[in-house]
Amino acid sequence: MAEEKKNAEEKTSSFKKLLSSNLTWSVVAFIVLIIICTIFDHGFLSLKWNTNTGGLAGPLITMIQESARYLMIATGMTLVISTAGIDLSVGSTMAVAGAVAMQMLIGGSNVWVAILCALLVGLLIGCVNGALVSILGLQPFITTLIMMLAGRGLAKVITSGQNADASSIAGIAPLRWMANGFIVGIPANFIIAIIIVAIVGLLARKTAMGMMIESVGINPEASRMTGIKPRRILFMVYAISGLLAAVAGLFATASVMRVDVVKTGQDLEMYAILAVVIGGTSLLGGKFSLLGSAFGAIIIAMIRKTIITLGVDAAATPAFFAVVVIIVCVMQAPKVHNLSAEMKRKRALKAQSKAVAA
Repeated sequence: MAEEKKNAEEKTSSFKKLLSSNLTWSVVAFIVLIIICTIFDHGFLSLKWNTNTGGLAGPLITMIQESARYLMIATGMTLVISTAGIDLSVGSTMAVAGAVAMQMLIGGSNVWVAILCALLVGLLIGCVNGALVSILGLQPFITTLIMMLAGRGLAKVITSGQNADASSIAGIAPLRWMANGFIVGIPANFIIAIIIVAIVGLLARKTAMGMMIESVGINPEASRMTGIKPRRILFMVYAISGLLAAVAGLFATASVMRVDVVKTGQDLEMYAILAVVIGGTSLLGGKFSLLGSAFGAIIIAMIRKTIITLGVDAAATPAFFAVVVIIVCVMQAPKVHNLSAEMKRKRALKAQSKAVAA
C-alpha cells in the first residue's frame, strides 16, 4: 500500500513538473497551430520533392525557412535579456547588415567579402551597444532604442536612400544558397541557424559562460564580488546579439537578394522579445532557456504562417497575432498550472472520501 502511494506521488510530481515546463506548453501551442492550419488547408502537412531546388517543398518547409531569422535574433535576445537588459536594435542591425552586403555586391565586391563585412558591421553595432551599456552605464532600453533609430538611418545612408537590389549580380550563388538552398532536403538557413544555436547553447551550458550571464542578471554587484566581471559579460552579450542579428539580416535579404531599408527587419525586435518570453526567460533577468527561446522563435514563425493560411485580413493581423501570443503566455502562467494541479488534488480527495465512505 505504501509502495503504491509512493509511486502515485512520484507520478503526480512528474506530471506537475511536466505541466510547469514552458517547453511543454510551447510544444502544445505548436501542435494546436498545426492542427488549425491543417483544418483550413488539408495539404498543409504535405511534402514533395522539388527537383528545381533539390529539396523538400510545402507549407511547413516555408515556415521552417522563415523561422531561421527568428532563431538568430531570439538567441541573441535571450542572452541580453538574461542580464536584465534588452536589445531593440536587432531589426535595424538586420537592415544595416543587409544593406552592406547588397551594396558591396553591387559595387563589385567578392560575395564572401560582402558576407564578412556584413557580419563585422553587425558585430560592431553590438559592440557599440555593449560599450554604452557596460562601460558608460547607460540604460539598455534607451541605448538600443537610439541605435534602432540610428541603424535605419545608417542603412539609408549606405544605400543612398534606395532599396539595393543585387539579384542580377554575378557570383552571388553562395549568399543565395545560404537563404534558399537545401542540405539533404532541409532548408540550409534553418540548419545553419540550428548549428549556431547549438554552438551558443554548448558554450552557455558546458562552460562557465551561462552561469556568469545568469549571475549578472540576478545581481551584478554580488557577481562582481565573486570575481565575475559584469562589464565584460554585458559587452559580450550585446556583441553576440549584434552578430546574430547580422546573420538574420543576411538570411532576410539573401532570400530575394534585395534590401528594403524601411521594411527589412521591421518589428523583428518585438518578435524576438516575444519568442524569448514564450520560451520562459524572465524579462527581469537571471535563468534563461535557449531551447525554450528556439521553440518560441519557431512558434512565432508558425503564427505568421497560420495568419496566412487562415487568410486573416492585413488590418487585423496584429490583433490576431497578439491574441495568439497572449493565449500561449496564459497557458504557461504558473497560476494556471497551480489551478490545474489544485483541481486535480480536489478530485483525488473527493475520490478518496468516496472510497472511505464505501
